[in-house]
Amino acid sequence: MIRMQWAAVLEALVCLALLVACSSPEQARTTAPITPEFVSTATLGKWEKRSPLPSPRSEVTAAALGGKVYIIGGLTPGAGATSLVEAYDPAADWWERKADFPLPVHHASAVALDDKIYVIGGFGLAGPLADVFAYNPATNTWQTVASLPTPRGALAAAVIGTKIYAVGGVTGFGGNNIAALEVYDTATNTWETKTPMPTARDHLGVAVVGGKIYAIGGRLRHSFASNLDANEVYDPLEDLWTARAALPTARSGIASAVLNGKIYVFGGESPGGTFAENEAYEPVTDTWETFTPMPTARHGLGAAVVGNTIYVVGGGLAPGSSDSTANEAFNR
Repeated sequence: MIRMQWAAVLEALVCLALLVACSSPEQARTTAPITPEFVSTATLGKWEKRSPLPSPRSEVTAAALGGKVYIIGGLTPGAGATSLVEAYDPAADWWERKADFPLPVHHASAVALDDKIYVIGGFGLAGPLADVFAYNPATNTWQTVASLPTPRGALAAAVIGTKIYAVGGVTGFGGNNIAALEVYDTATNTWETKTPMPTARDHLGVAVVGGKIYAIGGRLRHSFASNLDANEVYDPLEDLWTARAALPTARSGIASAVLNGKIYVFGGESPGGTFAENEAYEPVTDTWETFTPMPTARHGLGAAVVGNTIYVVGGGLAPGSSDSTANEAFNR
């Protein structure tokens, strides 16, 4: 009888210990209500490693055209600017060398439009560039088009209709930030100046959803010690910028891409290291979600969409001058 009473007491003590453990501060943090601005769904989405980039580099620019991902320019081992252009075919999982870019370039921006890839600005051997080149994959050739009004590197670019929007940037390493929004019309081969961004910055990401441009993240004066969480949207019909929900993780040296109406923001760098973060913005609800992080944390990477998959390529494994051959594919 006494043994049975002691057994009951011990069972009660075990239950009490379990109850205390399950109500610990750590458990309370993981079950606390989530604010509407940031919804964590970190287990969503999957990554697959694909055939590596043949030439290790960072600070590349990327664009998808004709079912292929083009990786253009960048910094090679030893921090040398390159004119390399390599195209990835996801269906065959292989790479092909294309005609070199007309000059060594890094920190440029690229977009696809009208069966061509346009590469805007960047840094050359002598500093920021105003050059704009168009690549024709049918002939594997580059041609010069009208120059960017404001020379700059570490800018971002996006397409709406027949126009290319060049956003932000910097005049050089440690130089002045540029808030400029300049628009190139492919039909007339001319540039037009529009209302500048509210937050001048470089190393940012941009994306288009619903005919509007979202400028996300970035840094001040080329310093990854001054990362930003800014998220500002531009309406070309109103020529107006508006602040939206901030990027959950302030970072720069990022890549962005749109998949199923969401803007995904990958990677980045800070004095503490590189980021593997994969955070997505939903413009309709003005909210952010966290998705499965990249297998390889890096900055200065390129991202482009083919089909229902985002290919995230290249980038530095450590802050500053570094590189990789990473080629990782994300889908949901």
